[in-house]
Amino acid sequence: MPEAGRGTRRAAPPSTADPARLDAALTSLELTVRRRLDGLLQGNHLGLVPGPGTEPGDARPYYAGDDVRRMDWSVTARTTEAHIRQTVADRELETWLVADLSASLDFGTADCEKRDLVVAAAAAVGHLTGGGGNRLGAVVASGSGTIRYPARGGKASLQHLLRALATTPRSEVGRRGDLAAAIEQLRRPPRRRGLAVVVSDFLGDIDWERSLRALSGRHDLLAIEILDPRDLELPAVGLVTLLDPETGRTKEVHTTARLRADFAEASAEHRRNVATALRRSGAAQLTLRTDGDWIADVLRFVLSRKRGWAGGPSTAAGSAITPATASGAPR
Repeated sequence: MPEAGRGTRRAAPPSTADPARLDAALTSLELTVRRRLDGLLQGNHLGLVPGPGTEPGDARPYYAGDDVRRMDWSVTARTTEAHIRQTVADRELETWLVADLSASLDFGTADCEKRDLVVAAAAAVGHLTGGGGNRLGAVVASGSGTIRYPARGGKASLQHLLRALATTPRSEVGRRGDLAAAIEQLRRPPRRRGLAVVVSDFLGDIDWERSLRALSGRHDLLAIEILDPRDLELPAVGLVTLLDPETGRTKEVHTTARLRADFAEASAEHRRNVATALRRSGAAQLTLRTDGDWIADVLRFVLSRKRGWAGGPSTAAGSAITPATASGAPR
């Protein structure tokens, strides 16, 4: 990920860890999102199914000039009079967010914790898909289980959802969230076509690919990967005790040059496997880092998508954006 230019300041999301400053943090986050992203997608999100509508409506008698491809043969046979099936235009977008708040997200060594980036990503998604009757819901996965928040529209519901994400209790050490189970909750019961956004660091076993691929048959997919520099490489700090927060295991190691090289290589291999699994699932990929300008990364991603929608050149391969750095630490 490119470094911020000289004389510029990276936009780090505000910390949501202090309950006394939570209101100020959410207000600051809203102002940042609105100032930088306002107007980007107004009237320009993709139609999910081509044609005048996606939902079947009532049948009516056929009139000369009607499209015969819309003929309703079952009603025609029943009434012995030609009927066509009308469609109801589907102009509202329903977005579902899968937010991973497992113990590995309660960590950060740069400008913020990865958990803060989850809240920031949710704010950006809510702003970019809001308005016009659109709705946003969420399934939150943590060490204590999954929590579902129903899809609702409006600014007040978005603020309620962001507050719920920010105040979700931190997972206990040794209790891992089940990302695959959270994704499965979006498939049952089946919903009308919409947008599904998965926000996670995708550390650990890639046991969610099958669920995500099944979800792509009905929804557009976006995967937002949250990374910290220590997910990618170890510093040369000598003797150190490492803790895996999702299993509770600890290990004392000496950060030799060989160990750090092996760690970086394993991290890069895991990130490549994650990117491959997301690509096979049909998901676009956006990577946000705790040491990067997250709002600039979102801005570049959205503008690239808009160029693709308009038929212009895009940095995306298909629907996916390949991150500048595709690496991370395996569990």
